Amino acid sequence: MEELQISVDENNYEIAIKKILKTIRPNWKDDDKLKLKTFTDGITNKLIGCFYSDIQSNFNDTVLIRIYGNKTDLLIDRNAEKFNIKLLHKNGLAPELYATFLNGICYEYVPGITLNSKSVYEPKIWRLVATHMAHMHKLPLNSEQAKKEPMLKTKTLQFLNLIPKKFSDAKMNERVANIFPSVSKLREEFDSLYDALQRTNSPVLFCHNDLLLGNVIYTEEINKVTFIDYEYAEPNHQAFDIGNHFAEFPGIGSNSSIDYEKYPPREFQLQWLRVYLEEYHKNSTISDESVEELYKQVNKFALASHFLWTCWSLIQAEHSTIDFDFIAFGASRYNEYLAKKDVFLNL
Repeated sequence: MEELQISVDENNYEIAIKKILKTIRPNWKDDDKLKLKTFTDGITNKLIGCFYSDIQSNFNDTVLIRIYGNKTDLLIDRNAEKFNIKLLHKNGLAPELYATFLNGICYEYVPGITLNSKSVYEPKIWRLVATHMAHMHKLPLNSEQAKKEPMLKTKTLQFLNLIPKKFSDAKMNERVANIFPSVSKLREEFDSLYDALQRTNSPVLFCHNDLLLGNVIYTEEINKVTFIDYEYAEPNHQAFDIGNHFAEFPGIGSNSSIDYEKYPPREFQLQWLRVYLEEYHKNSTISDESVEELYKQVNKFALASHFLWTCWSLIQAEHSTIDFDFIAFGASRYNEYLAKKDVFLNL
């Protein structure tokens, strides 16, 4: 893997990207045949697809270049991310990492389509997602990973420390103050929530921690799903990874475009969780009681998903250059946390 001392400007990236491609795709010699496409779905980073339009070229040999969002190094351990991608690729669970540069990475394109709120309910697809997650969760933790506290605790506390005491934009500052509690109140809320979650005894495993629908690619030709974007992957509670995935079924957007009616209903969850457990505990009989217990854990940890990404959105609102209403997104997640808190904690 190449480690390139090149920085890419997210708003003026063409020259720098061509320099990177000269190293990792030296046979792409003619700049006129090089095509770049900007993908717009992400709300953290900028993603550029690069391919070569030669008659002999393989269009599946597309290189993806992810330019890290402004100040996202505050949120994400980039060295851990690179380690995780290489580990998961070695185990057939992630795309290949081709190169790193000062503010991003280059990696393998996976042909297929990202999931949406309709396809995620298709039996042939959700069964693949459940079994793929079980495979990932069975990866052994190394000695260093095994010593770590769960990502949910460390990352939420980190995010709480990074929420600005005062936002640089006065209108944003007023808006945040009118919607959210103080950071000290949020901290108290998380302490109480985490105490309740620890009592579930959800095991700590290697987790993706950010399985929104756009991070799952379905390749129909080979009937396979691939998880991408391992920025937050590290040891965490099993039930968080599943609960976070379920909490993403309503989609990403501002307050008006997230439809929480699309949160998976109980019967769907029980089917999904049984398939997951059958793969995770291969060759074991899965009881109704074990499925029900995981169901309770998963929905409790879905609350933690809402809380974590609420904190994240407040940091992004201050630092991100992406055109997205992070305050509305955070308000939506926090309101859903409050709406479901008593119901889920009393399961």
